[in-house]
Amino acid sequence: MSLPPTVASLKRHKLTALLLVLQVSLTCAIVCNVAFMIAHRTTQLRQPSGVAEDELVMIDSTDLDDNAQPLVRHDTDLAALRQIAGVKSVAAIDALPFNLNDWSNGIALAPNAPSRAVATAYNGTPGELATLGLHLIEGRDFLTNEYVPIDSAHDWAGIDRVPVTIITRALVEKLFPGQDPLGKSMYPDDKPVRIVGVVDHLLRPHVREGTDSEYATLFPMLPDSNDVTYVMRTSSQDRDRVLKQAADALNHLDDNRILQHSQTFTQLRTDYFHRSRTMIALLIAAAAGLLFVTALGIAGLASFWVQQRKRSIGIRRAVGATRGDILRYFQTENFLIVTTGVMLGSLLAYSLNLMLMQHYEQPRLPVLYLAIGAVALWLLGQLAVLGPALRAAAVPPVVATRSL
Repeated sequence: MSLPPTVASLKRHKLTALLLVLQVSLTCAIVCNVAFMIAHRTTQLRQPSGVAEDELVMIDSTDLDDNAQPLVRHDTDLAALRQIAGVKSVAAIDALPFNLNDWSNGIALAPNAPSRAVATAYNGTPGELATLGLHLIEGRDFLTNEYVPIDSAHDWAGIDRVPVTIITRALVEKLFPGQDPLGKSMYPDDKPVRIVGVVDHLLRPHVREGTDSEYATLFPMLPDSNDVTYVMRTSSQDRDRVLKQAADALNHLDDNRILQHSQTFTQLRTDYFHRSRTMIALLIAAAAGLLFVTALGIAGLASFWVQQRKRSIGIRRAVGATRGDILRYFQTENFLIVTTGVMLGSLLAYSLNLMLMQHYEQPRLPVLYLAIGAVALWLLGQLAVLGPALRAAAVPPVVATRSL
């Protein structure tokens, strides 16, 4: 099929061809970005938290007695929770992946130096690593004498008393690329903290973009507020029973408290990503609807042109054009329109992506998504035009003589 006659035919229908090109370009720009957003959100849904998700249950406790001694209360509560059948280990902590309780601070490598990264500080009682199921890939756990003493300040007031820390592999690669971090010091505040261990994965309470999501540190500091989260590790089949017995045990010790967010870690993760799943469903529906409307536009315009060109098609058939020639003509015409729309749509896709990067922290759109979008639109265009093209190919040569 020669292209010049096809191009000349399109020039005689400039307005309708231009409208279809614009529709295809807008579809390309939006669908490419939507597909990337769906893939990006789906990747976030599958991020490993680093903890033993199927074995963890948790319950938040808020002591209503302002004069209570939190650290003493936590020891009493932990002792009672350990007595529950099926509980392998238990710890009092201040934060968990996906619970949004994010205490972050800048990490420097020298006194008064600029921060190299911002990392979440996890605090917990002894046994935190074992309870959470964190995978220690280098170094060791905290020693008993390394915990900040009970009678000392904790949280921000006590961070300068922390002697050692355990950090994530992602933070190691940020602070000490290609180096062994064990024994090295970092500065979460004014005084150095020595690194004694590295865990494979540990997400922050609030998921961020890229490797930032795993910039986390564990400090041997005990949660010292009236609000605390008790985490228990048990078998997956015992989780519901352990949760119920844990609430009963804590209320039996002291009912002057509020217990809330009694749930498994699986439920915590599901709740955290609920909006993301809803957004993915809406994005899929929007992309599918836009592709459907574009297919209707292509098919409708092709049907209109077939109706308008019946006589000319009959003449071509009368002078020797085969059904395959007519079919290829309409397919080539559609391919030219869609290709022009894809080229313009690629520019619009990058422009839209730059806007999303600026205002919504969306990552840069990979070229691969433009290629996938182009192929999808070419296939969609060919399928949409196939019906009208087959009807055009079925026009008999005798049609050319009916108006004579």
